[in-house]
Amino acid sequence: MKRVFITSLIALAVAFSVSAQDKVVKKVLELGKEDNRTMEHADFLANRIGGRVVGSHALQDAEAWVAEQFKSWGLEVMIQEVGEIPVGFTRGHWTGRMIGEGGEMHLHFATPSYTAGTKGPQKGRVFMEPRTRAEFERMKGVLKGSWVLIGGTSNGFPTDWSAQGDSIRREKIAKNEEITKRNNELMRWVLAHPGEEKEFEELDETPCLFYREMVDAGVLGFIQSSGLPIQAHYDRKGCYNITMENLPTVCEIKLDREQYDIIAQKVKDKRDIQLEFDIRNYFFRGPVKYHNVIGIIRGAKYPKEYVLLGGHLDAYDSATGAVDDGHGVAVTMEAARLLAAAGAKPARTMMFCVWTGEEYGLLGSKYFVENKTVPYEKIANYFNRDGGPLASVGIDVPSAMYQDFVKICKPLENYDESMPFSVTERKGEPRPRPKSAGGSDHAYFAMNGVPTISFAERDVKGYNFNYRDIWHTDQDLYYRLYPDYIEYSAVVEAVTAYGVANLDHLLSREGLYKE
Repeated sequence: MKRVFITSLIALAVAFSVSAQDKVVKKVLELGKEDNRTMEHADFLANRIGGRVVGSHALQDAEAWVAEQFKSWGLEVMIQEVGEIPVGFTRGHWTGRMIGEGGEMHLHFATPSYTAGTKGPQKGRVFMEPRTRAEFERMKGVLKGSWVLIGGTSNGFPTDWSAQGDSIRREKIAKNEEITKRNNELMRWVLAHPGEEKEFEELDETPCLFYREMVDAGVLGFIQSSGLPIQAHYDRKGCYNITMENLPTVCEIKLDREQYDIIAQKVKDKRDIQLEFDIRNYFFRGPVKYHNVIGIIRGAKYPKEYVLLGGHLDAYDSATGAVDDGHGVAVTMEAARLLAAAGAKPARTMMFCVWTGEEYGLLGSKYFVENKTVPYEKIANYFNRDGGPLASVGIDVPSAMYQDFVKICKPLENYDESMPFSVTERKGEPRPRPKSAGGSDHAYFAMNGVPTISFAERDVKGYNFNYRDIWHTDQDLYYRLYPDYIEYSAVVEAVTAYGVANLDHLLSREGLYKE
């Protein structure tokens, strides 16, 4: 009789637990439709704070705001100091125009982070860059106070002004001198042999070969052609070596290629034009620290087992970082808020990870993993959100996880008929475990054998989204978000992650990686 009674109590407890779990999921689904605040979070990040480059006041403000939000929803908050940068950077307004023969043209451009601004509006003549030592010597007297058009097409990064960059340029200049010498000798031979044809060697076309010499000559800045939308990154090699005593002084401008071509042709035609730029790029004394901000709902039954969700807070600042990855942070935050508002008490600990420094080399997630913030073997899954603002309409999982996810995701099947959710079973050979980092914040987890099952994100309604249009460009703006997609995705992440947190076992890793 006692055994039957105990068995009945266990069954009652399990039923109560399942019922409580169902109530939480039901509440999340209701709030997801009636009180979804994903776009509010995205609006604050993109339009109230803006671009959040590492070392900026904007990133510091965003970190503080995320922590405040997590606390206001009743989450425990962990702050991890990941690193510091010696000098801070902040960006103000910027304008540019061409004036002179042919009228005025307002210029469309961007500058990489951690590059120099102007000293107020600065106007100057325009020259094409020199390609040989002789060309530089011929024009060095007119470079002071002038703008220089450099060759190539921008990849978003500024000229490498490091000692290594100087060394590479010296080698290429020497190479060009030898080519020029041979070409001159060949020209004399051709002139002496009428009717004979010879092929001349091409000079090395590396942009800005005489960078150091032109800086010393007093140029205002360098202007390079850029495809559209305009991509602008940061001074990758210089930003950690800048001090208040050696701040950059010469502008690096990435200009709309159509406008670049117009200006270049006018320069070649000896037209009387000038360019005027007012670029307000500012530096402030550091060091400036940057942090991971992690909201935590502690597990009631397995507090030392974990389910992680995350996106990265840092973003390039030529736009507002609304898509990359403001939307991922907004989805992660709203998943946390929905669960907290629904009274979730998961069996496992849930961690809502807002990473720093992703754009500078996955710095935040790398720090979390390499410092073994939580044991790798105790992480059920890390759900990463970093890509387009699309709808999470499915999940593809190994066979050993399939039945668990079918059960977990059942409430999502008909949640939104326009975006039906599905679970698919991954067949065939397991994927190799990655040996090097790349892509996004899931990388260091995967390298250490942690499951990083992610959602299938699709443009199911045909909004014609192209990630390359916004990736690190001046078009990474709030209006490029799709509210129905990311609000739906916040619900999907909340329900799925909560379900994983409430399994009576850790997700199986069988067939996850090919060792």
